[in-house]
Amino acid sequence: MTPPRRKRRGPRQEPAPPAPPPKAENGEAPPRNPERLYTIAGSAEGGRAELDLVTLIVARSTPPPAASPEQAAVLRLSTAPLSVAELSAYLQLPFSAMTVLITELIAAELVQARASIARQALPDRSLLEAVMHGLQRL
Repeated sequence: MTPPRRKRRGPRQEPAPPAPPPKAENGEAPPRNPERLYTIAGSAEGGRAELDLVTLIVARSTPPPAASPEQAAVLRLSTAPLSVAELSAYLQLPFSAMTVLITELIAAELVQARASIARQALPDRSLLEAVMHGLQRL
């Protein structure tokens, strides 16, 4: 039986580097997303809801015809509870824009914000003792 022959590879060719982004007239690179956040999130008037990254958002209804594309996307995604951080990642919007967007939806009563589940700082002592006694019996 003859051993298999190794195939020789030619010299490895590196892929061509990507072309640099086009420069603006003043020599600076143009912004990636031309939309400003205030156009997505509406006006800056009024207060914001107290939202955290782990606050759960749940849709109460389907998107109305007058909803913006971002609002409709939030309503479609949040049929099951999703955190503000997850919504922000799915829509590729910063947290600050998401808080304004979700505040508008809360004011219109289209979504409900639920506080995340807070865990106790210390476990119950009786539970720890029961586990310890159970382990000692083994």
